[in-house]
Amino acid sequence: MSIKITSLADIVRRHAADRPDATALVHAGHKTTYAQLDRAASRVASGLIAEGVKPRARVAHLDKSSDIFFELLFGGAKANAVMVSVNWRLAAPEVLHIVNDAKAEILFVGEEFFPVVEKIRDQLTTVTKIVAFGARHPAWESFDAWRDRHPDVDPLLPARSTDTAVQFYTSGTTGLPKGAELTNANFAWMLPLWTRTWLLAPGVPNLVCLPMFHIGGAGWGVAGLFGGATNHVMREFVPVDILQTVEREKLQVMLLVPAMILFLVQAPQIRETDLSSLRLIVYGAAPIPADLLRQAMGVFRCGFQQVYGLTETTGAITLLPPDDHDPADVKKLLSCGYAQEGVELRIVGDDGKDMASGQVGEIAVRSPQIMGGYWNLPDATRRAIQGDWFFTGDAGYLDDKGYLYIYDRVKDMIVSGGENIYPAEVESALFGHPAVADVAVIGVPDERWGEAVKAVVVKKPGADVTAGELIGWARERIAGYKLPKSVDFVEALPRNPTGKILKRELRKPYWGDKQRQVN
Repeated sequence: MSIKITSLADIVRRHAADRPDATALVHAGHKTTYAQLDRAASRVASGLIAEGVKPRARVAHLDKSSDIFFELLFGGAKANAVMVSVNWRLAAPEVLHIVNDAKAEILFVGEEFFPVVEKIRDQLTTVTKIVAFGARHPAWESFDAWRDRHPDVDPLLPARSTDTAVQFYTSGTTGLPKGAELTNANFAWMLPLWTRTWLLAPGVPNLVCLPMFHIGGAGWGVAGLFGGATNHVMREFVPVDILQTVEREKLQVMLLVPAMILFLVQAPQIRETDLSSLRLIVYGAAPIPADLLRQAMGVFRCGFQQVYGLTETTGAITLLPPDDHDPADVKKLLSCGYAQEGVELRIVGDDGKDMASGQVGEIAVRSPQIMGGYWNLPDATRRAIQGDWFFTGDAGYLDDKGYLYIYDRVKDMIVSGGENIYPAEVESALFGHPAVADVAVIGVPDERWGEAVKAVVVKKPGADVTAGELIGWARERIAGYKLPKSVDFVEALPRNPTGKILKRELRKPYWGDKQRQVN
């Protein structure tokens, strides 16, 4: 099934007209049909307009994932307002920065985050109304009452292809988060291409388990609804809950990040879970060790499909299809695939010139999926988008067949004795050791070499392994100059809500007194 859209609002309009009684969303045991979702979105749109929200104004959402998010998203689209979902893991001052930076006029907040908003309420410079869902709040109108006192009449406001539909704030691993503006045109190009690839067809049970402030959560959820699938929306990622949902709902498709795959494979319940309904697991957002991928392929026994993309590219731009997932072809398993339709890739060196096949440089992308820009940051936009090309900040190379290999973030590269070392490569070598449950590699100051490679390792329960044994294991798999000079053992690695390891937290004890994060 393929539909044409001018804005995100057309997704619920079309499915409500063609398949009104089909289930769009399932959350916490509550089912929402496409007709119900369309009517709820119209009520939200009417409410936003009644509150004085003009086209292209921002509205903010602070809560974990639920069906309400999609009512707000499509309601905002019908009012031609821009949805800003705020990272709920952030501290109150960080939430304040995003809501004020976005100039959000209405803030929708879930009960778990009432205390956060209460702390910053008097500092919100543009918010004129706060709407609460979950428990009742003494000062803020409840979402149900607010929504339901407005008519379910679609305002049918015009929207341009260049209008911003969603504003995602980048994770802010360095500096303050930036608001990436994704337009209607970005989604209109991406959705028809990718939903077919992801098997997101009418009635297909689809898992949505990444947070809504992430392109992998909201974008994947929108893709499921565009394709007419049934989205099973999880409030947050809990391995045992995911496995129970797969079995109970006979899920066929899901998007995971490598950390989620790791946690699922390690969950004791997986041995008793019926996974036979699964047809496809799409994964991306971070490098994955080949040994973990092979292990997961053996456990789930369904198709695996790696994608590579960024918030700024409206998600996926490359694809490694199931046919390229040969457990014996370790090199191919480390690739994130080839460019999809409408996507061009370049590998650019420090001198701005294109690198030859097999040479590592910064990945640049040209595609209709590239964001409109960073909200109110013209200089940052010009640095990231040069001409038609978006510079990703990721380091990688293209092989002679056009397959892309990601090494790491450019900023995570370790320079030791003049050699460039990419942590993901070292992590992949160490991960295969039977005693290793999780691993991160960072550069630490070294008087002789500038930087030295340090591995931070989580051991499997009951496992006993020494630093020397792990270094010896890696020595058989990677070049000597890439080997860790030291190994620290920890109980757990710090991760953000999407599973990415917070390497800045790991670096702090070693770089705290340094003026620069390079040596």
